[in-house]
Amino acid sequence: MEWYGMSQYVNDGMPEIDQEDRRQFLKVVGLTGAVAAGSEFTLSDLRGEVEGEAAGELAAMGEAIREDLAGELSAGLLGNELAALEGQIERLPELRAMGVPAEDSTEYQQLAEPGLAIHEHLIEVGFFESAEEHLPEFTPEHIGATAREFINTGVLAGALSELGYSEAELTSTVVNVVNNKERLAMWVPTTEIPAGVEGFDPGNIAPLQQRAAAGVLLWTDYLDTYLWQNEVLLTETILDNNYGDLKQMYAGLHLLASAAEDLAGAQELSDAQLTAALSAGAAMMIVGQEDLTNDVMRITDEMRAPSALR
Repeated sequence: MEWYGMSQYVNDGMPEIDQEDRRQFLKVVGLTGAVAAGSEFTLSDLRGEVEGEAAGELAAMGEAIREDLAGELSAGLLGNELAALEGQIERLPELRAMGVPAEDSTEYQQLAEPGLAIHEHLIEVGFFESAEEHLPEFTPEHIGATAREFINTGVLAGALSELGYSEAELTSTVVNVVNNKERLAMWVPTTEIPAGVEGFDPGNIAPLQQRAAAGVLLWTDYLDTYLWQNEVLLTETILDNNYGDLKQMYAGLHLLASAAEDLAGAQELSDAQLTAALSAGAAMMIVGQEDLTNDVMRITDEMRAPSALR
């Protein structure tokens, strides 16, 4: 199978970072030399080594989104559903250990439920429209700026670490996203979609960040049925990759939900950090669900489990 800027997945379903992946990533975030040559390579190792964007364009974007949504978001709803989402994310290792769901399973549907509630609330208050209006396309420059701010914002990675994400998993996820800038560039704001493309009216297409979140939730909701129906095709590698891709997708969804909760009242994130959470969250959700389609949904003859009839 061909990968876009990353190596094959390893045992835990997360992409393995090789020297070329490292080189590409460090170039995007503006680091070379001693850091690139070091034996260790984690986000914590890089924190403080990259220049942040606190006084730059990211801060202006975050400030504009705050102004749009002031007083619109429900802190109570988002706090409750974010806590429920965190509980579901902590169950991801259990879902991997379960393997193929039973015929009547709703385990993956339960994983998606808190995210669906958050998604619906964000639609109601115009959250996604504001994000799309003020955030730029996924240009290499914006991806690099977002990555630098994410690396320097310990609270964003720290929240995911508390949910069971290892340092290696977080590093792998961020490198995978940054090195997939070509795929991210294909996800454009609604206003940039030409009229009539693939038969769709752009007026009926959701904002970019909404498409990213909805895709994660729809794929997840389908997994109970899909995995059960395709059990004969599945290998342990495919199930590992399903787990790894879900961890990428839900890292992104958690970042998005955390940013929304911050907007609702906590305001612990700076404006630049808010922008980084929204942009990085959408990028993780996009790359994760595209990986899921290649790793789990499009099973080739080379990937599938051997047939008993052969």
